[in-house]
Amino acid sequence: MSLKLFLDLLSQPCRAVYIFAKKNGIPFEMRTVELLKGGRRRLPSVAILIFLSAKYRTADHWYPADLQARAHIHEYLGWHADCIRGTFGVPLWTQVIMPLTGTQVPEEKVRRNRTAMDQALQQLEDKFLGNRAFLTSQQVTLADLMALEELVQPVAVGCDVFEGRPRLAAWRERVETFLGAGLCQEAHGPILNILERAASKTFLVTLPEAYPFVLRRISRIP
Repeated sequence: MSLKLFLDLLSQPCRAVYIFAKKNGIPFEMRTVELLKGGRRRLPSVAILIFLSAKYRTADHWYPADLQARAHIHEYLGWHADCIRGTFGVPLWTQVIMPLTGTQVPEEKVRRNRTAMDQALQQLEDKFLGNRAFLTSQQVTLADLMALEELVQPVAVGCDVFEGRPRLAAWRERVETFLGAGLCQEAHGPILNILERAASKTFLVTLPEAYPFVLRRISRIP
């Protein structure tokens, strides 16, 4: 049976899975879903990435057999779930998705989100990156892939989280160089074009079934 991946490349975790499979030459059939319009929800991307790394025996650096190295990746992923995931996607919601649905987020929430992003970026630099080439070691791991996709999200709507942070900017360049410019462009194209699509009305959230999901997402913004 061929591997089927149900993905929406506007989604950070979906892009991580897509890039991982492509970079590692894993054959799969992509089924495009639109998560905002009630498309199929997926298993947690970390679980999918770990499964793929084991099933297809990808290079050890992604998810090392060494337990101590693996523990460092899990330390990051745990922090990522608490401090990165759900935080760096907020600008897309406040600047693109919610205006299209006629809803707004209080400015106070927007300011709190920016503060939370700044604090998380500082921790990312100081606690995880430090003087290393990558977040948990001197080689790319699943941690770097997950982090990159989250940080690209606000960049797409004009919130350059790498500006004024040369260490993080250099890290991003190293990760994208390893992944390959062509693959990054392919995976990031839909999100990096989101403002243009919104302006030209080719990106719309108009289906009634999307509204409950949008409203739930609004309520979860601190």
